[in-house]
Amino acid sequence: MPLTDVNVRNAKPRDKLFRLFDERGMYLEISTTGGKWWRLKYRFGGKEKRLSLGVYPDVGLKEARDRRDEARKLLANGIDPSIERKVQKAATIERAANSFEAVAREWFARQAPGWAASHSDKIMGRLEKDVFPWLGGRPIAEIKAPEVLAVLRRVEARGALDTAHRVHQNCGQVFRYAVATGRAERDISSDLRGALPPARHTHFASVTEPAEVASLLRALDGFQGTFVVQCALRLAPLLFVRPGELRTAEWAQFDLDKAQWRYTVSKTKTEHLVPLATQAVAMLRDLYALTGHRQYVFPGRDVKKPMSGAAINAALRRMGFDTKTEITGHGFRAMARTILHEQLRFPSEVIEHQLAHKVPDALGTAYNRTRFIDDRIVMMQRWADYLDELKSRDSVVSDQAGKN
Repeated sequence: MPLTDVNVRNAKPRDKLFRLFDERGMYLEISTTGGKWWRLKYRFGGKEKRLSLGVYPDVGLKEARDRRDEARKLLANGIDPSIERKVQKAATIERAANSFEAVAREWFARQAPGWAASHSDKIMGRLEKDVFPWLGGRPIAEIKAPEVLAVLRRVEARGALDTAHRVHQNCGQVFRYAVATGRAERDISSDLRGALPPARHTHFASVTEPAEVASLLRALDGFQGTFVVQCALRLAPLLFVRPGELRTAEWAQFDLDKAQWRYTVSKTKTEHLVPLATQAVAMLRDLYALTGHRQYVFPGRDVKKPMSGAAINAALRRMGFDTKTEITGHGFRAMARTILHEQLRFPSEVIEHQLAHKVPDALGTAYNRTRFIDDRIVMMQRWADYLDELKSRDSVVSDQAGKN
């Protein structure tokens, strides 16, 4: 007699495992603890075999019979359902391992050691927020260009066009890695070139006119905040390093007797050498009396940590500067680059090396921390003297104007 739902539901455990048989080789196996498993008994290749069809009540009688019938169709076509199940399970595991998210995280793990932490955080943040929720679980080889475009459109719709372009770029990097590792045929994101409106790139606000620079320098000298922030503000134009590198500077990196600062560039992971003008050395020696026993040159409120990343721009705003249109902490680099070349006539390659930019030379060298070092020592001192001259000259002009 075929089983009924009532038979299955009311079956009670016994002292030994027992079975209730249905039709066409299917039966319900009841353990001594009350567990109930659907099984199919069949023969393949002359051997008797069994196939699990699920656990009751998760799999009811009707669904168990449907699974039985699917297995018997495979048998009719000469396929062992047990082997087929293993093949499908392996394929599922492979699909999961080759999902967009799995490939993206593998690509990220290989690339991230060469990136600055802030850069890594931004890339993974974009993927986790804007891509994985929609494409993360999809096998990367099956993703089509319109699916990626839909992801980009969502980012664009919230007004983040520049981020949409960066998401597009990151997706392309993941797809190309999938191609290189044999998990995709091609980078389908390349089909989306031109699909997004061009992003409007803005440069960091900066001051490059000498008279305006003089006013800015005098404002920095008159800053009424803490001595640590005051020193950071006054050193920023002298050193023109990236703001993050300035605020995280450590005393162990400095040799004030040799007038040198050596550190690893956050963006390129290369060692960089900053020659220190006499004015910079004097400021640092003054600051050393206050923070020299600490790790960081510019400690924050928690002295075990560096100054906040927002401290420089916040100080500039307190002095009345618009950090979006006038000057920002990063703008001191543009100031130095422009004036050193246009006003002081230093060669571009010397300036670019001091900015720690990658400048390929005839020998193919991307960056050499000691290249043009003699020229850079002269340049850094001339730059510091020029800034002092600007302040002094502008002050004299202002005094004369006041008398007239």
